[in-house]
Amino acid sequence: METSTAVASAAVLLVLLCSLLQSPAALASGSGKPPPSSSYVVYLGGHPQSDDGVSPEMASRRAADSHYDLLGAVLGNREKARRAIFYSYTKHINGFAANLEPGDAAEIARYPGVVSVFPNRGRKLHTTRSWQFMGLERGGDVPHWSAWEKARYGEDTIIGNLDSGVWPESKSFDEGEMGPIPDDWKGICQNDHDRKFQCNSKLIGARYFNKGWAAASGAPLDDALKTPRDENGHGTHTLSTAGGAAVRGASAFGYGVGTARGGSPRARVAAYRVCFRPINGSECFDADVLAAFEAAIADGVHVISASVGGDSTDYLLDAVAIGSLHAVKAGVAVVCSASNNGPDLGTVTNVAPWILTVAASSADREFSAFAVFNHTRVEGMSLSERWLHGKGFYPIISGDEATHPGSTPKDAQLCLMGSLDPEKVRGKIVVCLRGITTRVEKGEAVRHAGGAAMILVNDEATGNDLEADPHVLPAVHISYANGLALWEYIKNTKIPSGFVVKGRTILGMRPAPVMAAFSSQGPNTVNPEILKPDITAPGVNVIAAWSGATAPTDRSFDKRRVAFNMLSGTSMSCPHVSGIAGLIKTLHPDWSPSAIKSAIMTSATELDAERKPILNSSHAPATPFSYGAGHVFPSRALDPGLVYDMTIVDYLDFLCALGYNATAMELFNKGSFVCPSIPMSLHDLNYPSITAHGLPAGTTTMVRRRLKNVGLPGTYTAAVVKEPEGVHVSVTPAMLVFREAGEEKEFDVSFTVRDPAPPAGYAFGAIVWSDGSHQVRSPLVVKTTQG
Repeated sequence: METSTAVASAAVLLVLLCSLLQSPAALASGSGKPPPSSSYVVYLGGHPQSDDGVSPEMASRRAADSHYDLLGAVLGNREKARRAIFYSYTKHINGFAANLEPGDAAEIARYPGVVSVFPNRGRKLHTTRSWQFMGLERGGDVPHWSAWEKARYGEDTIIGNLDSGVWPESKSFDEGEMGPIPDDWKGICQNDHDRKFQCNSKLIGARYFNKGWAAASGAPLDDALKTPRDENGHGTHTLSTAGGAAVRGASAFGYGVGTARGGSPRARVAAYRVCFRPINGSECFDADVLAAFEAAIADGVHVISASVGGDSTDYLLDAVAIGSLHAVKAGVAVVCSASNNGPDLGTVTNVAPWILTVAASSADREFSAFAVFNHTRVEGMSLSERWLHGKGFYPIISGDEATHPGSTPKDAQLCLMGSLDPEKVRGKIVVCLRGITTRVEKGEAVRHAGGAAMILVNDEATGNDLEADPHVLPAVHISYANGLALWEYIKNTKIPSGFVVKGRTILGMRPAPVMAAFSSQGPNTVNPEILKPDITAPGVNVIAAWSGATAPTDRSFDKRRVAFNMLSGTSMSCPHVSGIAGLIKTLHPDWSPSAIKSAIMTSATELDAERKPILNSSHAPATPFSYGAGHVFPSRALDPGLVYDMTIVDYLDFLCALGYNATAMELFNKGSFVCPSIPMSLHDLNYPSITAHGLPAGTTTMVRRRLKNVGLPGTYTAAVVKEPEGVHVSVTPAMLVFREAGEEKEFDVSFTVRDPAPPAGYAFGAIVWSDGSHQVRSPLVVKTTQG
């Protein structure tokens, strides 16, 4: 096994090196046009293994020289190439990032050995209760049977976070009694422009990668951009969620008081800053992301957490997909956010099959506040620190009734900055419609105009999706239906009045979890044969550490500074799963990234806390397009019984089946790997979820899988616990006997579409393998067609 893996590891980079040679049209594909700076990433796959005994430093210099030679051949001048290249990827990833004219980029894309050329595109950045909700603690205490106890709190697993950096002074990164840094750690604490930035035996490394941002912005780099220090709080929040130390008495503005800790509280953590100030809505750029992947792999991290993403595109035009493939090849598990473009279908990103892609759902905690009007008390949500005083009611006015001269009623209804007339809103509760600007900015617009409080009302599209925000004035966020009732009251009342009641923390909310409306959904638009997202985890109202450099709202008008803050997003759910992956890595250090992913997926549950189907934000039953395999279940993930394991060869076969150039691979791989003469079916990738796509009526399609025993010897029996509508499912053989750990066995799943066929579309089901104590569950997704 080890020999074949080593051969495959060497092959993966060469396979990609010589696979599909991109046409110039590839330069315009993906998520948009090249940025104004015309900076590009030229991807060459990987570095051939060298047998001449050269040092890693010499090999790196040789790789950089080869990049200068290649680009010099295009530009006609090697020195010009040196000036154009701002990153050379010379360790695990082979390629470079450079400032190029579009014509030069198109020309180099035609060169033999160039896998792909793509613009340096921008990407967006996508707790005290979460872990108790998932059963790791009870009443603030950790029971002996907790997954934390079993996995030694993720001890000495190293989690790398690709994000906006870290605030090293946060208590979440106190070293406590962590002990010496592991000898195999090769990272650094890059504080050359920020001497106050210090690492320790908890936060063992920090780097920054800003050249791609600089190329895209064209702006000079000030010292605040030359440090791993987190300017906007996002990276501090996500890293502490994944691997932060325990901090007692943490809260957000006095709400949700408890102990904040990461999923692997005794893990070592490292920050890789790749996200900076927004440029046209993007904070993170591909050239920097790829450089950070390269560094994290070389530094020796075990898990990479990346809460960043862009539009889904071809894998070899996607920096996250490329970087994560190299990471998985090196044995590093990669966990990414699914993105926040829900609830529309087909919006999920980070869909490469070697990535563990995480959706977001709620926990069982809410931060309730109330709007009182017309003898009714309407429940909403808020994290406001300030509240109205006195027992009397305040006059209420709708934003559009307080339009400032020169503004429009539509702008005033949305409470855009400067749209409200101070003479009309002073001392009143202003009703604002959600949309266009951020929720907290609307509150600032009301405060700036002299308003006493705000009631924020959802539009029809956001419905019941409420958020608890740290508003700068007394405020409550209510639903669309309650908002209609409020507007009706204002319209039909001569002097409308009301009150905003202070919020409180409510635990044990039901139903829970519920899928977040913002969480992006499947199907996978790149490869519908692979279900994405893979899993869901808490991503709503998550309390975690915050940066001292910015306000809790991350807005310049807000002068407050806090140690902990509350955020929502798949950016928050992703590090929950990264932390759980860290626990598994500590307990099972020899497991592959695919085994870790499988353990998390096959142990997940599709049921909520009341053992009812998980609901979506509209309170209808959710589907695997929302939650993948289900909600993460940490204690089960530590002991899954069986896993769907894969080596890099499985992913190479998958890439071959996608049509990469087999002849070119044979020329450059010297026989170490060639595509199979008969390509595998994309359905047969040994993925923990099972998808059969494009099945016509009256036909039978067979999908093959392979299970590996990672527990005691035992006999597992298959059960089809739910058949997709209109499809008969059978499993052959229906019993697998494992006599030793590490043994692998194959089985087939047959899908027979009944005739007449059901309406064309997707249907869902599940199979479970059980030995009486383990439940190895795989969701089924079937896409039927007419005719």
